[in-house]
Order: sequence, then structure tokens, then C-alpha cells
Amino acid sequence: MKLLRTIQLDVSDTFVFEQAADPGEWAVSGAFVFWDADPAKLEGKARSAFRGGFLGVQSLGWSTLVQIVEAREQDRAALVDALARKLVENFGAPDLMAARVAAEEEIAFVASLCTQPPDTLIAVHRSCEDGAVRESFRTLRPRSGPKPLRAFSFLEVEGEDEPVENVDLVGMAGRELAERGRK
Repeated sequence: MKLLRTIQLDVSDTFVFEQAADPGEWAVSGAFVFWDADPAKLEGKARSAFRGGFLGVQSLGWSTLVQIVEAREQDRAALVDALARKLVENFGAPDLMAARVAAEEEIAFVASLCTQPPDTLIAVHRSCEDGAVRESFRTLRPRSGPKPLRAFSFLEVEGEDEPVENVDLVGMAGRELAERGRK
């Protein structure tokens, strides 16, 4: 079986999201985090997480990219248990039994995304259309077989065409550094 782990190719997630996921965490889509939010009113880092983040289960931090990895049944079971606990502790699930059902569904969805070979990277784009959250996923693979993953070495992209969105990472990093300097 295959599941998703967070991956950090550079430090941009630490500037883009309120909390970046740790590299190598088990990951889920995380759209449920926004179930009671109005996506049109989200701003800044919360908006970035909604539009393009995968949720690291352990830290509840966000990752722009995840990597398909081989997993054992024990890994899946531990992931379901960890996510169920987080759903109770952090997201208001009424009890562990109900949370476990939701966690099983979330992990099944993650597994359904893992149709490509291990080491393939996946990116998400979320939008709100007619009051419903819509997710589209793109896969990124090295052009000629598995190699050590480096930023900007991915040339083949599969998935839906997305609207062009300009993000000023340099400006965000500068504001983040200035804010940290004030603390």
C-alpha cells in the first residue's frame, strides 16, 4: 500500500503557512480543517493553507508538497489512530469511535491519491465553487526515472490546468523576517 508523507524541498513552507509540517510526517488532505470557515474570507497564511496545503498529522502543520511512499498495514493503522486522536483533541469530534470512522475515510482518500509510483510528488489546489470545496491534485515526477529530489528538477506535470496565481515568496519572507525581528 502507498500513503503520503510531507516533504520540504526548501524553507518556503515556513514563510507561507502559520505552521509548517515537519518533513517526513504522514499527511492527509486536511480540507476538513476548514469545514466551518468561509474560504472567501480567509486571508494570509490561513488562505495559503486552504488553497495549497496538505496537513501533517503529527504537527498539524502544512506542507505544499507530499511524496508517495510505500507503507505497511501497521503504518496505516497507526496513522488512523493518530488522526482520530487529533480529530477529538483539536477538531471537536464527539468521541474516539466517531473520529476513527472519519480518520478511516480520510486515510482511504489519501490512499486513492497514491496511484503513481513511489517518490512521486503531489500538490493540491483548493477552491470554493458554489459553496462547495473543490480539490484538484497534480503529480510531479522527475523526467527520467527516480532520482534524488531537488526543487526545480521536476519537468512533467499531470493534473488539471490551474488558474495562474502569482505569489510573492520573497516579499512574504521579508515580512516574516521583519515580524520575527520585532518579537
